Amino acid sequence: MKSIRTLILCGATLLTLSLGSCSDWLDVNIDPENPSSESATYQTRLAHIEFYTNSANQFAAWRTSMSMGDWTRYYNGGTYWHMSYWNPQTGAVTTSYQWFFVGAASNIEDMYKKAMSAGAYHYAGVARIINAYGFMLMTDLYGEMPYTEAVGPDATPAYDNGKTIYLGCLAELDEGIELLSRGQDPILPSLAEGDFWNNGDANKWMKLAYLLKARYCNKLSKKEAGSYKDGKFDAATILDCLSKAQQSNADNTVINHTDDNGTTHDVLGWNEPVDYSPLYSVCGMNAGYMVTKMLYDNLTNFAGNGVEDPRADKIIPWAWSKKSANTPEGVKFDGPWRRSMGVDMVSNNAPNLTSGPLRAGFDPAKGGWWIDSEAEARKGDTIYVECTSESKGYAAKVDLLYRRNGTDESKESGTFYTRVSSPTYVGTYAEACFIKAEVLFNQGDKTGAFTAYKNGIEASINSMNDKLNTWCNEDASLKDCPSFTPMTKEDIDSFLKDGIGTAADLTLGKILTQKRIALHFSVEIWNDMRRYDFNPELFLGWGIPAYHAVNEGAQQGIPNGKYYRRWQQCSHEYNYNAANLRAIGAEVPGADTTSKMWNTEKDVWTINVWWDSTQP
Repeated sequence: MKSIRTLILCGATLLTLSLGSCSDWLDVNIDPENPSSESATYQTRLAHIEFYTNSANQFAAWRTSMSMGDWTRYYNGGTYWHMSYWNPQTGAVTTSYQWFFVGAASNIEDMYKKAMSAGAYHYAGVARIINAYGFMLMTDLYGEMPYTEAVGPDATPAYDNGKTIYLGCLAELDEGIELLSRGQDPILPSLAEGDFWNNGDANKWMKLAYLLKARYCNKLSKKEAGSYKDGKFDAATILDCLSKAQQSNADNTVINHTDDNGTTHDVLGWNEPVDYSPLYSVCGMNAGYMVTKMLYDNLTNFAGNGVEDPRADKIIPWAWSKKSANTPEGVKFDGPWRRSMGVDMVSNNAPNLTSGPLRAGFDPAKGGWWIDSEAEARKGDTIYVECTSESKGYAAKVDLLYRRNGTDESKESGTFYTRVSSPTYVGTYAEACFIKAEVLFNQGDKTGAFTAYKNGIEASINSMNDKLNTWCNEDASLKDCPSFTPMTKEDIDSFLKDGIGTAADLTLGKILTQKRIALHFSVEIWNDMRRYDFNPELFLGWGIPAYHAVNEGAQQGIPNGKYYRRWQQCSHEYNYNAANLRAIGAEVPGADTTSKMWNTEKDVWTINVWWDSTQP
């Protein structure tokens, strides 16, 4: 990744938030001691905007994934353990909001205006696309949000309803596509000067915009048929957009994070290097995150076909371990490495109903991996391997493997998506394939749907292999760990032949479940589950976590019979913009407008956002 050379402009932002970091500046070329909105150029703003927008998205993706069933945390392990059994936490809702609005949105409009004034249409087009991307994330999470007035001069901007934001974002994508199709004077700064998402490739940006348009139009699957411009489900437009979106992995928008620990750090208070993966920051470097039985089963025995997905070894974490007489049947070993089993979150026998899962520690005196509990049922929790990993550049460790007690005998592999240099998949051919498969399947074209479905799975596997090869080329010793070894052609071909089914037995559930594997740690997983009302027949192996039924806080946040539909608005809004937040409640079906503040009611998490409803 390029070093980001830009700045935060702390003027009249969304809520005139007082942030001490406004006195910290990233590298700039013009008057670095006294930067201003006037001196900042559009090309120096772009990398800054991209960084904070991606971070906001990835933080939201990780947090929503924790509540959608693929990952959990050890028992009573803070905010994200609670989220994983549907006990909503207000502590999870602020970061994405703040990083997008303060870090990115406050700069986007100025970048757009300066670029348009200069005739730098490619920069202006990218500004429109990123603005749509960020504000669609905000309405996905919170439903209603200041949009038309969000970054204007008013410190307490009015709220827009979900439909206004949604249609506004689609209009911005259309404008972005039109601007990118224009010619641009070659004497102007090249888009590559500020762009690290697509390295200045305007064609890739247009393909990304078409994919986002298809993605957003597809979210209207609960609406009646009609034009997307009227907020209706427009299958013809979705398929047309997909024909102009990514046609292979070569067209993907991928952020290739690095482990360089560069000198440029973020300035919103975390002070972390901008080069590494946001998912490493919030998950990979932290303790206790474990794969669930749902994800484990979908990777090792998809749809009961009996053929393991070659991605299983790369996503499910491994530990350096020894097989013993107590090792349960079914635990996979590869030389000295042992692969994690999945935590059962759903059945009535789920361990978290009592006192688990617990973290395993490592102590040679106790025979290696062990559980600090006298409860017999908990001693078996050593079968779960956490997804913690390490870094060479950032943490100055020997390699990417985490060592629990600092010795090689306690190594853990981490998981593909949350390492320091794991890629961020912003927009991919795989996603385009799965959207196409869904639309065609719902139109009754199972043959066309299966072709797209199979292409999506293969594209996901191949894109992962690209990164696995990169890691092993950078450090040949990693080839000894099955989590890093590139997938073989034989395993890939076997899975595509016998592990995914056929056109004759294709179901919507297979399409949506394979899509969530390919879009791992994406808000789109939650979006799909909301669109299809959390139907367990469509999300294979999924169920409401068992602990939810017996936990008082979880029952208050998401009462029985209701579902996880939105995030509560963050405290900045109800502390500093309360009148406008209160007023928009009149346009939100399900909002308790008799309350002093409808958005702070305990069960606000269950109110559908606009696109997740039949509301016109």
